[in-house]
Amino acid sequence: MSSLPISQIEQKAKNIRKNVIRMNSHAGQGHTGADLSEVDILVALFFSVLKLDKNNLDDPGRDRFILSKGHGIGGFYCTLAEAGFIDESSLETYLQFDSQLPGHPVRQKTPLIELNTGALGHGLSVGVGLALSAKLSGRDFRVFVLTGDGELQEGSVWEGAMSAAGFKVDNLIVIVDRNTLQLADRTEKIMPLEPLEAKWEAFGFDVKSVDGHDIAEIIETIAALDLNGGQPHVILARTIKGKGVSFIEDRAAWHHKIPVDDQVMKAIRELE
Repeated sequence: MSSLPISQIEQKAKNIRKNVIRMNSHAGQGHTGADLSEVDILVALFFSVLKLDKNNLDDPGRDRFILSKGHGIGGFYCTLAEAGFIDESSLETYLQFDSQLPGHPVRQKTPLIELNTGALGHGLSVGVGLALSAKLSGRDFRVFVLTGDGELQEGSVWEGAMSAAGFKVDNLIVIVDRNTLQLADRTEKIMPLEPLEAKWEAFGFDVKSVDGHDIAEIIETIAALDLNGGQPHVILARTIKGKGVSFIEDRAAWHHKIPVDDQVMKAIRELE
């Protein structure tokens, strides 16, 4: 996909966040906080970074994206709709019986889903396999894996990290949505992750830290990565769960909550 000016990408992020609010409210379910948290990461990827041809999704040379934090699928669906990969009207079917848009990623249902996720901790390991397959087949595609920070409490993540460094898959870019909240509380109260940068470095990764809501910084950081240096990459994106809506931001209760009644209009007004 061709890269858009930052101002246009920022507007798309606003549109996506508004659609998340509408979609989750209409469905009566969803993961609103996680959906809003990841939007700026997703728009940076889908409107600037990823090598994708909308008319040739079977291209073996295209970039791969894995949403390992599968509960953030609502934000991903709204991004796919904004980018034209699915029809925006399909957002009204979210979570309905036999919908194209189930509650977690299902590759048999939706375009550009590489892996059925939901049970956390598996996306990185599969991403390592995809990145290694690119190396072995002589293709130059990149593999992007978006994880949650609570997800890093899964041991399988660190097994995947060891494998990534061991196989020197420098075409692998992990992005951590570091909003410091998981389902019930702060990550640091449930199972401390810090010092997170040092952990990834110890596992052999090239580590970068960015403002996860600064789209330009995300794009520039990815563009500057050394994809021939023998090291896999991780970008720690500092984000705010529920970003963009004051009464949702940084509140663990909104992991599962959805906006209702006048909350919907209030949220939309704030996102304008």
